[in-house]
Amino acid sequence: METKPSTRASASSMRAGRRWRVVAAAALVGAAIAISGCSVQITSQPDPSIGDDTMLINADKGNPFFTQNFNPYLTNTRTASRWIYEPLILMNNLDGSLTPWLAAEWEQPDARTIVMTLRDDVTWSDGEEFTADDVAFTFQLLKDEPSLDIKGAWQHLESVETDGDTVILHLQGDDAPSLSILGQTMIVPEHLWEDVENPGTYRNEEPVGTGPFVLGNYNDQQYSMDKNTDYWQADEIEIEHIILPATNSQLDTVSRGYDWSYSFISDVEGTWGAASPDNSWWFPPGGVIALLPNLEVAPFDDVNVRRGIALALDREEIAETASEGYMEPAGQTGLILPNQEEYLDPDIPDQGMITQDVDAALAAFAEAGYALDGDRLTGPDGEQLEFAITTANGYADWTRAAQAVQRQLADVGVKVTLKLPQPAGYQSAISNGDFEMALGGMGGGDVYQAYNNLLSSEFYVPSGEATANNFERFRSDRADALLSEYRGTVDAQRQTEIVQELQGIVYDELPVIGLYYGGIWGLFSDAKFTGWPSADDPYMIPQNYDSAPLGIFPHLKRVKGDDR
Repeated sequence: METKPSTRASASSMRAGRRWRVVAAAALVGAAIAISGCSVQITSQPDPSIGDDTMLINADKGNPFFTQNFNPYLTNTRTASRWIYEPLILMNNLDGSLTPWLAAEWEQPDARTIVMTLRDDVTWSDGEEFTADDVAFTFQLLKDEPSLDIKGAWQHLESVETDGDTVILHLQGDDAPSLSILGQTMIVPEHLWEDVENPGTYRNEEPVGTGPFVLGNYNDQQYSMDKNTDYWQADEIEIEHIILPATNSQLDTVSRGYDWSYSFISDVEGTWGAASPDNSWWFPPGGVIALLPNLEVAPFDDVNVRRGIALALDREEIAETASEGYMEPAGQTGLILPNQEEYLDPDIPDQGMITQDVDAALAAFAEAGYALDGDRLTGPDGEQLEFAITTANGYADWTRAAQAVQRQLADVGVKVTLKLPQPAGYQSAISNGDFEMALGGMGGGDVYQAYNNLLSSEFYVPSGEATANNFERFRSDRADALLSEYRGTVDAQRQTEIVQELQGIVYDELPVIGLYYGGIWGLFSDAKFTGWPSADDPYMIPQNYDSAPLGIFPHLKRVKGDDR
């Protein structure tokens, strides 16, 4: 089974969360299933041994067996640990919208202070009261055990204080956008964790959380979750039990009768869709797949060369070829549309979409000193413009995209070769600047973090040294000033204006070249539960890992009686 993150090159939201996001690159994971050519119709029906109140989810995989690890801060934790432990604020990574969760409300009186008021109706699943002391303890735990600080909270925090049911977060400086990072911190109970000797290796085999489910039966091939009847919004949860198997073949995703899965599937209509009339899917855009030029390597340090490449490409063909028609071409703003349309600068033409224009491409190349000589685009030295595109071996969609770019640039006389290292080698290459051009990603639900990751010179290091972001090695005093101003204001209107200015930089200077959207691959069955997120109701990103399911479970309603 092929597993691939669709915006792998924007893996972290600041230095803050690099370990988390290496794992959470699953935010855009696809497991390719090539079964559309089967001559026998594949069908899927709910397992009759599983009750109507029980959900079967393909969300956790053993290696090949499960390890009983429910420490929510460890990279190898069980998926369901993040349905047991909850954050203060729930973020929809489709558009960056924030929903009050364990924090009932919050305010930012200034850019250095966040005040959160906690819910007063929350208990731990063992019956103990949830309090502000638990929140303060959790943040102190992350400070004392930096390996657990997967969101990078203490790269933003100066101190934490409590006052009744209020938690005041004092920041190290002007840092208004840190709200979304700090708000996603999962809270653990002080009365149980204060006696843990080694939290960094603690497997937490009997978890106690505030979330909608508690651990049920467990073995190394399958485990179950049971509804937490004392959950603070238990009346909204109609799922009584969840079963998560350890082993899932490619065929299982379609045929096993899952209520919820997350996979890229070739010919989804003819496979998942044809397997059951109850099956549906939603593949929204979750990032932008882009070409990353190494700006320290000639001739990519010349914006006219970057513009010539951008104008030479047919994004419709690239998107169709790479994503099998599931995803749309992407513009050059860095925004994910329509998710983030509210931030779009209306002065940028065609929503930032760059249409293929070979004549304009050749004119741009001419500004950089290149001209067609027969079927070769040559520079002043008479040598053909030639470079390699680096992408990861096994990422089939990215390879198809790179091959399409290779063909299209050949039409304007540019010679492109492909380098396909293994995924670890690919990540090392882009981190260390060991590439000429690479396929990667930009964008994300949090617009500030997306532009900060892409443009901030905070992440700049020369090629040969490793960085967690800004792989293209972009530097701009103007971009840095705008990002700094954003951190210093809590005025939402000014923040939007700054985002519009930042997208103008991406559009005009082309530090990366947008191609097509990377998808989120939500597969659902309406046989037993309805209310899944959709294009008509995009209330949450449709992934079944991390904290996103916390926002989906309360929306799901059981199909009963004659409705089945």
